[in-house]
Amino acid sequence: MRAATLARAAALALPVLQVAPSVTALPAVRRRWLPGLHGIGAPDRVALTFDDGPDPESTGHVLDVLAAHRVRATFFVLGAMLRRNPALGRRLVDDGHEVAVHGWTHDNLLLRGPARTVRDLTRAYDLVTDVTGRAPRFLRPPYGVLTAAALTAARRLRLRPVLWSCWGRDWTATATADTVARTVLSGLEGGGTILLHDSSRTAAPGAWRAGVAALPRVLAECRRRGWHVGPLSGHGLPAR
Repeated sequence: MRAATLARAAALALPVLQVAPSVTALPAVRRRWLPGLHGIGAPDRVALTFDDGPDPESTGHVLDVLAAHRVRATFFVLGAMLRRNPALGRRLVDDGHEVAVHGWTHDNLLLRGPARTVRDLTRAYDLVTDVTGRAPRFLRPPYGVLTAAALTAARRLRLRPVLWSCWGRDWTATATADTVARTVLSGLEGGGTILLHDSSRTAAPGAWRAGVAALPRVLAECRRRGWHVGPLSGHGLPAR
């Protein structure tokens, strides 16, 4: 009887353990308790990050703006997108940017089983390494939703999960250059991490244009405030 009770308790506990890390999707939680996961680094720096590419429709335009402003960034790529566009993945590295893991597809990991989560993140990690010649260092799951399986995979692959401290809401159909810039800058502080998107394949069609148009204004304001903009590497994230 005792063994059966323990077995039932374990069966109930496992799903809870799997979903428990997803609470860090709440900005207030990670801002207070997990500043590294929130993307808070050195106060004189800002990390610039992009999700969901590489996309032949849009990533090149993002890269052109960054090159014109001599800014490097971190690109969290989807394995399925990188497999279709390996040349763009190589260009990211050739242009001096950092490539990190966003997942294999843009699925909420709460809807994935643990085994599939580990398998998909490993596939994405291996593909990034093969295409770029560099092992990725960071993980950002779709929608910022972590699970126990994702953390297990991250530990095995030596990936550090990092989410963001502000975003531009540049995935919406109503996004404009003005709304994206205002939304980013209203939530940005020194040491923060910006989330934008270099693809609209999982968002409103063409929404990426608003983010690209907002970039010069965001970068100019960061310079005005004396912040160095760059990738997560060298951002000064606190120890885990």
